[in-house]
Amino acid sequence: MSKPLAVTEQKLSTRWLNLSTLQWGTGNCRKVLALHGWLDNAASFLPLAEHLEDVELVTLDLPGHGHSDHRSPGQHYHFVDFVADVIAAADALGWEQFILLGHSMGAGIASLIAASFPERIEKLILIEGLGPWGENPAKAPVHLAEATHQILSLNPKQTHHYKKLEDAVAARMKTGGISERSAQLLVTRNTIQDDKGISWRTDPRLRIRSPIYITEEQAQAFLKGITAPTLFIRDCEREVPKHYNWKERKKLIKELQVVLLTGGHHLHMENPQATADVINTFLKN
Repeated sequence: MSKPLAVTEQKLSTRWLNLSTLQWGTGNCRKVLALHGWLDNAASFLPLAEHLEDVELVTLDLPGHGHSDHRSPGQHYHFVDFVADVIAAADALGWEQFILLGHSMGAGIASLIAASFPERIEKLILIEGLGPWGENPAKAPVHLAEATHQILSLNPKQTHHYKKLEDAVAARMKTGGISERSAQLLVTRNTIQDDKGISWRTDPRLRIRSPIYITEEQAQAFLKGITAPTLFIRDCEREVPKHYNWKERKKLIKELQVVLLTGGHHLHMENPQATADVINTFLKN
């Protein structure tokens, strides 16, 4: 049976930004820092948190997401920059060593951190993501041109408004393939209301193509550098693109456990009890 959540929200002041978190289980010795997926937010871990045992869990709104600050004008959201944001958040929490949990994009960020700061990561939990997206270097000139065009043409004042929250929830369900309950959690934290209606809090610059991607060779080098015991949870039915290269990447992490569950890409929200059971067992061993 799940326990009632006593959730608190806290702002972490870092060198650049104020980052918002949801926290519960304060005082438990096992400290878990959770990183959400692209355009999601800290609330994506609420269903899972109800079933986790004996942990202090902090879920972070990454910059530009949820209630966290947006980057300053003229700055952009390069994937590798999230590494410094997460380390800064851990420093603000006073956590020298912790368990790192990531979903999708968050799993990619977590993989880079676990490889680059192995002394700080006790264990690594990856959900529906095994390292960052590795791109073909031959496509780099085209991608840089596309990103530059998007950066220079973006008008941040052009904001789409919904008449009511239910409309935003319906839109999120269509784009994310998630249930109404899950979409409600994400949308409630990721929208703001003004006299024009309801709009997204998310920084529109997050939708701009990355100017430069990590190559597959670089991604694999990071995975080889992961020394922490690692749990990779993925959906058993979802067909992922071949360029994710999960089959080859699974061979690179020294101490890797792979578990297949159902629930789609957001299985930690759609199937939280089974996901938590696997995580609880992993953390006890």
